[in-house]
Amino acid sequence: MKPVRTFKVRPAIPERLNMLEYLSNNLWWSWNYDCVSLFRRLDPDLWEATEHNPIKLLGIVDQSRLDELSTDTGFLEHYERVANSFKSYVEETKWCEQCYGKKEPTVAYFSAEFGISESLPIYSGGLGILAGDHLKSSSDLGIPLVGIGLLYQKGYFRQYLNYEGWQGERYPVNDFYNMPITEVIDKEGNDLSVQLSFPKGDVTAKIWQAKVGNITLYLLDTNVEQNIEEYRSITDELYGGDQERRIQQEMVLGIGGVRAIDKLGIEPMVYHMNEGHSAFLGLERIRLLINRDGISLEEAVVVAKAGSIFTTHTPVPAGIDVFPIDLVKKYFSSYITDLGLSMEHFLEFGWDRAGGAQTGFSMAVLAFNLSDSFNGVSRLHGQVSQNLFSELWPDLPDEEVPISSITNGVHHRSWISHEMEGLYIRYAGERWLTNPEDQEVWQNVSGMPDKELWDTHEMRRDKLVMAARDMLERQLIKRGAPSAEVNRAGSVLNPKALTIGFARRFATYKRADLVLRNPDRLAEILGNKDMPVQIIFSGKAHPRDNPGKELIRDLIGLAERDDFRDGIVFIEDYDMNIARYLVQGVDIWLNTPRRLYEASGTSGMKAAANGALNMSILDGWWDEAYAEGVGWAIGKGEEYDDIDYQYDVEANAIYDLLQKEVIPLFYTRDNSGVPREWVKHMKSSIMRICPVFNSHRMVFDYNERFYVDSEIRLKNLIMNDYERAKRLSGYKERLKRSWDRIRIEGITCDVGNSMIVGGKIGISVKVSVDGIGPDEIDVQVFEGKVESDGNIRKGRPVSLVSYKELGKGAFEYSGGFSCSESGHQGYTVRILPKFSDLKNPYMPGFIKWA
Repeated sequence: MKPVRTFKVRPAIPERLNMLEYLSNNLWWSWNYDCVSLFRRLDPDLWEATEHNPIKLLGIVDQSRLDELSTDTGFLEHYERVANSFKSYVEETKWCEQCYGKKEPTVAYFSAEFGISESLPIYSGGLGILAGDHLKSSSDLGIPLVGIGLLYQKGYFRQYLNYEGWQGERYPVNDFYNMPITEVIDKEGNDLSVQLSFPKGDVTAKIWQAKVGNITLYLLDTNVEQNIEEYRSITDELYGGDQERRIQQEMVLGIGGVRAIDKLGIEPMVYHMNEGHSAFLGLERIRLLINRDGISLEEAVVVAKAGSIFTTHTPVPAGIDVFPIDLVKKYFSSYITDLGLSMEHFLEFGWDRAGGAQTGFSMAVLAFNLSDSFNGVSRLHGQVSQNLFSELWPDLPDEEVPISSITNGVHHRSWISHEMEGLYIRYAGERWLTNPEDQEVWQNVSGMPDKELWDTHEMRRDKLVMAARDMLERQLIKRGAPSAEVNRAGSVLNPKALTIGFARRFATYKRADLVLRNPDRLAEILGNKDMPVQIIFSGKAHPRDNPGKELIRDLIGLAERDDFRDGIVFIEDYDMNIARYLVQGVDIWLNTPRRLYEASGTSGMKAAANGALNMSILDGWWDEAYAEGVGWAIGKGEEYDDIDYQYDVEANAIYDLLQKEVIPLFYTRDNSGVPREWVKHMKSSIMRICPVFNSHRMVFDYNERFYVDSEIRLKNLIMNDYERAKRLSGYKERLKRSWDRIRIEGITCDVGNSMIVGGKIGISVKVSVDGIGPDEIDVQVFEGKVESDGNIRKGRPVSLVSYKELGKGAFEYSGGFSCSESGHQGYTVRILPKFSDLKNPYMPGFIKWA
């Protein structure tokens, strides 16, 4: 039965403890151990039962317990310390304010998922965890940023395995009123919402907010009475449903997100798309600029691009959302009238230049076409992206495709154990808490007593083993396992054994089964009584990924063999809580993706910050982090045409590394039981990885390389009634009309068949220019080493800056270059656009080679 009226019931918190409710509503507590321990102190069992949700905890803890604590001197001192710490955090002047002054939010960060805490289950994996860490570091650094996402009624699925090991999915309904979020209301006390036009009528999306330190995350929810049943369920599940549900969600995120920002009165200068799910935001920004400010479509595109940043996390085409053209027409046929666009022109924004309409409407292509700044999420992934998206910049060498890279990082305070945090503070000081990117701070780790570091790490391994046994016992009971098997769960795993962790999404390319490829050889390694080894697995397969589910089933089957029963454990329902136990307690973090298929990966960074050593394929972040003595590389980055052979080679490399290097190093102990060389590797890993692979450094890079520059460019373009935007738009239009009439007529060069390294080569190029000025193109020499296939690879462009008029629209451009190395060298000539407000000269389709 539907209620005639609804209302919210708040916990009855004693006046002396009224700050508890305020603290519970700010996710700052999730990275402050003192605050976490304060909430746990209310009722340790309930804290676990509520899955670390202080809002829910306060609502069900016994009133007499709250009254008792309100007069408990020890608790009150703890409470006051946390309250003062939070107040200081909120009020202190952060780095960004010190450098750039106090600002209202100027950056809007869009993501389909945010992993901030398990108490806000609107994440599935790495993309969401990264987004959550981005918000946390933005808060710590004082970046003027707001987050925009979706509030999922059921979130991502909860995993369970049947007795045969086959994955099933549960979708518990999130109770928003017992989560760390609040409704956004207007001055009259009404819920704030936005509307979108869909084929069957309007969709209303209600706006909620979560506080993440000093950052506000706004979340859109379509489960409201104004919507028809089909539309109420748009925000039901993260990554659920068919393509129509996905396009609905991405319209709510992108278009609805921009409308929410507008309705809230926030005026960001920069829009950052964390993956392509939110790319429709560019269209909505263009629509608002046209309708509100009266500028042309072309001018609006220039402005929208200038303030947009696209971060791609996708190393393979299959990871990109591509919608059928008929579906796009169904949802955008009325929308494009506000843009003044024909359907064909509109679709061009999302067409792959190589495949055209036949490939569908790509959200990644849309994001690239409506942004001026783009990046991959590791150095190697930046190069992979240059190749993957090279067709968007035809005729441009892959290495010049304007996709840069900013390597991901992790928020240390969210992932480093309380024990390790105390150790770091004791020997490295507290500066790493606020400046984790400071190399000098981490060098203090070298002076940390080996035994103290080792004892701390062993303590965390003990906790991991105890937690894994408890989780395994509970999941076996749920599966209906025999009592003997349930009882045996209490003795699996050895708290003193070398412990390997593997936890991530069970997609086939991540190859969880690589270490299992030769079961007999693995059994020999795990079954060594003198030097035992054990592996803990965890992770989910997407509900529609049957090959991934088969991997889990096969793993469970293998773990039930007598020779693996105590050495292999799979923990169900991987989430942030399980992730913390694993990265804080394992000795080795194993990562075995097929090379070039992992954009970055961050779990290994979390493990390294807790003293674990990485053993990984040279892919993603590990390709740039690996060095001898900080972990192990599986292979040397080689690739074979025969995939089965490659898998065999890499599996054997794992076994060889374990038997010949890892295990002996771990079990070589001194008289005090400390593996000195292993601890030396731990220290080297911490000192090399922690100052670089953290989210403070990552957010700092985004701010200094993208946010500040984009804001300045946008302000310049819109000042004086969009004067410079109109000039840039006019230049692009003239360029389109004139490009086919620009020709390279002749090249004169003073080099013979050979020359000496460092010698100067003079060159002049005759160019016919029609419709644009001679200073509005960049005539370049492109020179470098000629490879065996006759092409210049990794060439160097040199602009010919001097020119003179020859008459009849012809100009001679002249200059020179030097060869820096010997060998077979060559050059060619090309023409690119050149204009003062261009972000980069690599406009798709506008490059002319001799």
